Amino acid sequence: MDFSRFDDIRPYNDTEVHPALERIVANPLFSNVAQYIFPGQDEDVFRQLLLSCHTKEDFQVKVMSQIVSRILAGTAKEVTFTGLEHFEGGKRHLIVSNHRDIVLDSAIIQLILYKHNVDTTEIAVGDNLITSSFIEDITRSNKMIKVIRSSNPREVYTTSKILSEYIRHNVANQISSVWIAQRNGRTKDGIDVTEQGLLKMFDMSGSGDFVKDFTELSIMPTSISYEYEPCDIFKAMEMYIGRRQKYVKAEGEDLKSILTGIMQFKGNIHISFNEPLTADEINSAACLDKNERFKALGLAMDRKIISEYKLWKNNYIAYDILNSANEYASMYSVEEKEAFRTYMENKLVDMDADKAELEHIFLSIYANPVVSYCGLK
Repeated sequence: MDFSRFDDIRPYNDTEVHPALERIVANPLFSNVAQYIFPGQDEDVFRQLLLSCHTKEDFQVKVMSQIVSRILAGTAKEVTFTGLEHFEGGKRHLIVSNHRDIVLDSAIIQLILYKHNVDTTEIAVGDNLITSSFIEDITRSNKMIKVIRSSNPREVYTTSKILSEYIRHNVANQISSVWIAQRNGRTKDGIDVTEQGLLKMFDMSGSGDFVKDFTELSIMPTSISYEYEPCDIFKAMEMYIGRRQKYVKAEGEDLKSILTGIMQFKGNIHISFNEPLTADEINSAACLDKNERFKALGLAMDRKIISEYKLWKNNYIAYDILNSANEYASMYSVEEKEAFRTYMENKLVDMDADKAELEHIFLSIYANPVVSYCGLK
């Protein structure tokens, strides 16, 4: 295989990391970033910390683990997890998770793995978020794989095939686990569904033997749930506007969402590393027609993600408010219900929208995980 074909998308090699960090500290943006991450501290301390890194592992351990830990200490109550036993023996997986926050979904997963002596994964991220050489140096030093987005069908095919080959090479050869979201873009409505196009992309690098090709990827469906949905009001407004016209992102909107997701209070967070797709699940899908195979495999993944998704009191409260019911009243107190109402009203107060409709959308974001879970029964 010609590995040079991966050069545009792969993370930096360790020999490329230190030169990248030298470019970062020399960039005029460095001072602003340093003050944002470590407010009130001498930026030279941060500069020297970066320059002490010579490998991707150095960068993740010395820099990223500190940053993510600091973010969570200031914006979350408790981070819990289950399923690390699936990594025993150093087993590599293709981790496919639901997608709720642009940056933190994968960042929290990396922190959990690092703190429990499991090798971190490479991280697939859309090139729409890599808007400058400065950001590219940061992301590729942090084991990120660049997913090239395009509206040109021929380019989409070519870049998807390269990405598929890269992921398969790393996972099947037990070089590195890879994390990728189950869909292009965050879930806006609280409904977690795996895009069939993602599974077809994985299949592009296969041998043509469906069972063998998906078995060697060791796909691990993973669930991440936040007590307070990241960017909940932004997501609600996007859906509100989308009901009236095609939603077009404003300039700098992705950055605003990234910063809001980082700084917003998240309450409790839970991640479940679920059992990888089994031989029975893959074989059952293989018995179907071509298009139905991917649908069946996606449904098997969705069942695992939804069944292990941690439902919080806010989810049950939103469901009952939305349905004018007390079906889940035993799951929360009157005071907790009023606290959530107050939280919601504070989010909606300055929005230029029909309040009743926007409230319905907002509540649905929190209530839909309950609906999805009930749909499994």
